[in-house]
This record gives sequence, C-alpha cells and structure tokens, in this order.
Amino acid sequence: MTKREIDWSRFAAELDGIRILLNGNQVRAKSKDFFWYSPILNEQLKDCVGDLVVMPRTEAEVIRVAAAVARWRVPLTIRGAGTGNYGQCVPLAGGVILDTTELNQVLAIRPGSVRVQTGARIAKVLEAVQEQGQELLMFPSTLRIATIGGFIAGGSLGVGSIRNGALKDAGNVTAIRVVTVEPEPRIIELLGADIQKVHHAYGTNGIITELELCIKPAFDWQHNIMLFDHYTDALRFCKAASTPELDLFLLTSVDRNFAPYYEELLGEHFPADRDAVFAMVAPQSLTAYRQLALAHGGRESLCMSATELEQQELPPAYECAYNHTTLHAIKVDKQRTYLQYAMPSPLDPDLCQRFAEHFGDEVYWHHEFARQSDAYQCFGIPLVRFSTAERLYEVMAYLEQNGCAIFDPHVVTIEDGGIKEIDDLQIEFKKLADPYGLLNPGKTRGWDQSMARQN
Repeated sequence: MTKREIDWSRFAAELDGIRILLNGNQVRAKSKDFFWYSPILNEQLKDCVGDLVVMPRTEAEVIRVAAAVARWRVPLTIRGAGTGNYGQCVPLAGGVILDTTELNQVLAIRPGSVRVQTGARIAKVLEAVQEQGQELLMFPSTLRIATIGGFIAGGSLGVGSIRNGALKDAGNVTAIRVVTVEPEPRIIELLGADIQKVHHAYGTNGIITELELCIKPAFDWQHNIMLFDHYTDALRFCKAASTPELDLFLLTSVDRNFAPYYEELLGEHFPADRDAVFAMVAPQSLTAYRQLALAHGGRESLCMSATELEQQELPPAYECAYNHTTLHAIKVDKQRTYLQYAMPSPLDPDLCQRFAEHFGDEVYWHHEFARQSDAYQCFGIPLVRFSTAERLYEVMAYLEQNGCAIFDPHVVTIEDGGIKEIDDLQIEFKKLADPYGLLNPGKTRGWDQSMARQN
C-alpha cells in the first residue's frame, strides 16, 4: 500500500472525544517494537513511522476509529505494549496506529476461564486470576509489560507451554471478539477452532477487542536453577524431564556463555564455568525433579518461590528464558542477535554438540522445551555473533540441512517467519473483516491489494 496525502487534522476532528497523539516523538515511539533484536529488521524498519496514534477506551470508540479508517481508506496498525520482536506493530505504510492499552479491563473470572479486554497487561490478568486461586496457561517472558491481545496476535509459544502446549492448541484460547474495518463496522465473535482465523495474524485481519482464555488452578511454582558440567548433560536432563510424570511450567537450557549476561542478576547462582537449566517446578514434583537432575550430573544452585525471589531481589526463572535471554545479551553485547528453530524430534543432544563444535563461539546455545499438539519438542533460540546478513542465513541453512525447522525472526511477514505458506483461512477472514486491505499492510504475503473491495 502506497502512502497517500491525508489531512490528518480533519481526520482527527472526526474522532473528537477519543484520545489522539499527534506529537512527533510520541508517534515515533508508538511506531516501534523490539525489532532492534534483529540488525536486519532494524535497518529495514527504523524509519517507519505512523501519522497519528489513537487510544480508544471502549469498544464503541474502536468502532468509531474503524469506521473513520474505512471512510478515509488509510492504513491502520494495531499495537499493545510493543514487546513483539518482528515488527508486528510497525506501520510500514504510515497511517493510524491504534494503541489498545486503554482497553485494559478484566471483565469476568469464572472457574476455568477469564474474559479480558485486549489491552490488559498480562501481569494484571495473572494477578486477578491468582486472587481467585487460578492461573494463566502461558505467558511471554515480557509478562510484566506485554498485553494479552498482543501476545495472542503475535505469539505462539510461551512460559507454560511445556505444560499446556502452544497458544493455537485446542482449548487454550476459547473466544475472540473482533471489530471489522468498514464504514459500518460489525462485531464478530469467534469461538473454538474459529479463533485460528485471527490468532497469530499480526493484526492483519481484524481488531481484537476482547478474549476469553482457559485458566487452571494455581501452583506456588518453585523457580529452580540446575548447573551441569557439560551442555549435552543439561540437554539429556531436559529431554528426560519432558514427561507428564513431572509437572513443570518452564524448562530452559542455556550454555555457560550466557553467564556473563546474568552476572548482575544471579551472581554465583549461574557461574561462568557451568551450563544452566532454568525451570518452574510444581511443589509435588520437586523431589523427583531433583533426583533426575542428580542422575544426570546436575547440581542445584537455587530453588525459591516467587515471593522468596522478590524478597532476595532475584529474577523469576521466566525472565531467564525465551527471548529475555536475547534481551539480557544484547544489553551487554551489541554484536549478538538470535535465531529461532525447532530441533528434529526426538531430540539428539549429540547433534547439538556437533553444532557447537561446528560454530565455536560464533553461536551460544539456548533451548526451550515445550509441548505442541501433545508432543514434546525442543526449540532453539541461540545467540549468533552478527557479521553480515549473508552469514546469518548461512547459519540458518546449516541448521536446516541438519533437520531443524527454521522460524526466521529477521523478516516482517507472517509466512516467512514461520509457517512458510499462506494461511488461506486467515486470508478469507481478512476479506470479510478488512475488505479494503487497510490493516497492517505489508505483514502478510497472502493478501494482494487486488483482493480489496473497490467501492
């Protein structure tokens, strides 16, 4: 979509009563996410900026925004807290940015379910359900600031996935409420399998205003660090611990090269001469977990509840996992970026050792253990010393040649980053909910502007 000249003062006047940001610095800040994890995306996206920001407080105000966007035929990009890593909420063609963070209410909590507005901070939702003895099935490592709608629209796995699977697995998200972008917007409630029409669609085919999520009885998870003499020992332990017999909420391995990035946070709990496994373990599984670690050469360096960690000013295990590892590293070493891939199943720790020998200190190794469609899997999120884009793709090619499935984090489109093919279900829904092709243009290869309604 090419950028058109628009009288933004007149456009803003039509939305009188809705909070609008026109200040250049504010608009620029709301045009960014964590794409700077990738030097490739940073170069592509650093100058992409919207024209104005709207911050609706109610669904009725969202409808007014959607109607105005449709009448004016201007691009509309939706954002939450902006913690995504792939430029999901960066406006490639300018236009309107819809900031959802004022739509932040927890609407209803029942046994087994919670209904929330899209811009609710996940930490707020978790706190609300915990007060009733329940907990979320999963969340990103950016729990403290991320919004629930952003996680559903841009995420796939998270902390909790080893126990509860991927976001897309049946029953995890049970309902999504969507506003269409038309001169007379409609509200569509998607239930059950139909939520896949908008889940992980980067906000390209509907404005999510509410979600209903499955929740479960809460545990006082024990945040645990095990240390190993060899990274293959850590991987063998994680493979053995990926079993229904152990109730885990998180299982993450990182090699010893990560220790300097955690020195101020963890000190002697993660020394530079050991590889580490971070976990969240249910109290009733703790004894068996420790025995299994001991059998694989592990030594426990920390085990505390969330309350105890806070008292000791130590980070929770989930802030030592997923892409928080990348965040900690990049703060210290600006030359590092990251990759994402799935290891061949079943996991072969010796294959990981061959990878380590092949790349040396060019790559630091980090693996997440999760379930997807009831099968345990191992996902790599390694740190790579960046030199050129060509070299980065050579690393990816080597991993792919050895059986790994690459989820490229250095591209902006849904398809190129993950599934590698067009999701026809999502494109058909876009024709219904975004008939003019105004939502987050440029983020899906499945949409061609020739598909757009012309009247």
